[in-house]
Amino acid sequence: MRGLLVVDVQNDFCEGGALGVDGGARVASGITEHIAAHGPDYAVLVASRDWHDADNDNGGHFAQDGESPNFVTTWPVHCVAGTMGAEYHPDLTLPDHAIHVKKGQGMPSYSMFEGHSDDGHTVAEILTNAGVTEVDVVGIATDHCVRASALDAKAAGFAVRVINDLVAAVSPDTERTARGEMTEAGVVFADN
Repeated sequence: MRGLLVVDVQNDFCEGGALGVDGGARVASGITEHIAAHGPDYAVLVASRDWHDADNDNGGHFAQDGESPNFVTTWPVHCVAGTMGAEYHPDLTLPDHAIHVKKGQGMPSYSMFEGHSDDGHTVAEILTNAGVTEVDVVGIATDHCVRASALDAKAAGFAVRVINDLVAAVSPDTERTARGEMTEAGVVFADN
């Protein structure tokens, strides 16, 4: 059985957001179309969001006190819990049965496998409980949270496929590196 993992399709990661990626809005609408066409093919759909604390640096994740973010381990403030930036992009429509996972609550977090549903379940538990053995990964950004989620899915024993036209990257250089890492780990890339 196959599951769909929708990674961080949030306003702050799309055009105009605090860490906007070119193509983010296109990814949001593309995922909505994909779910409309292929939703019944998935035993479960899990969608993640960065959900950072407003009152601290989230374990050093946010650049502080006027320092410039290095965009490797420190970042501008983004996806703060309860803000518009943390909400799903308006072009992303998820079905009522989607399971929502929040990650990065007070700490750096890239992989959706580090997050939990509101009732405390991990992504690995959600997938296993649904009988899933294979996952499709879509979302933002190919070279950061999609990469980390795909690698963790593979490490957890799932067959992993990233759908090429339903992801967007920060930069071509880091995307190339990330795709190489994922390929080496056994992740497959496919067109929608």
